[in-house]
Amino acid sequence: MASRILSFEGVSFEGVNFEPANFEPANCDRAKHYTKGFTYIGLLIFIAIIGVASAATLRLGSVLLRRAAEEELLDIGEEFRQALISYANASPVGPPGAPRSLQDLLKDPRYPRPVRHLRKLYADPITGRTEWGTLEAVDGNGIVGVYSLSDAKPIKIENFDPMFQDFAGKTSYRDWLFSSTPQLYRRPNP
Repeated sequence: MASRILSFEGVSFEGVNFEPANFEPANCDRAKHYTKGFTYIGLLIFIAIIGVASAATLRLGSVLLRRAAEEELLDIGEEFRQALISYANASPVGPPGAPRSLQDLLKDPRYPRPVRHLRKLYADPITGRTEWGTLEAVDGNGIVGVYSLSDAKPIKIENFDPMFQDFAGKTSYRDWLFSSTPQLYRRPNP
């Protein structure tokens, strides 16, 4: 190949070959192989980062769901408490002022026409079941409160509304007692 003479503003490149160098095929393959290795490592790092971010998102999501379930438990517990108070206030002279079962809140058996104190039996948002723990009246004549059957530790342990201030510091959802008559019930068996 003939050498070319180039000059740029007084700089001479005489005898410099500007043609591409002849690479041996083995050297070319090795360079591609190293590039593929770096791409593979980069992909593995990217997948690891995505995995860690996904795990953190799932964990945060489960905490948010549990927090929402706690708020729902407080709302449903208050509905049960209000229904028990309504049942007691609607009691005619003679029959007990507490229902014998939670079903009695749906349709009060003491009246010939339907009297409803609760719209439906709600599922416990913590356990997902319609089964609730019940607080019996001291005299054993009826139900005066409900509680969740979950032994899980609550996320919320302080800053409750005044009506739920007794829940502060409780170590289990089972300790959140929704009663129509405070302190006039038998403590549930653990």
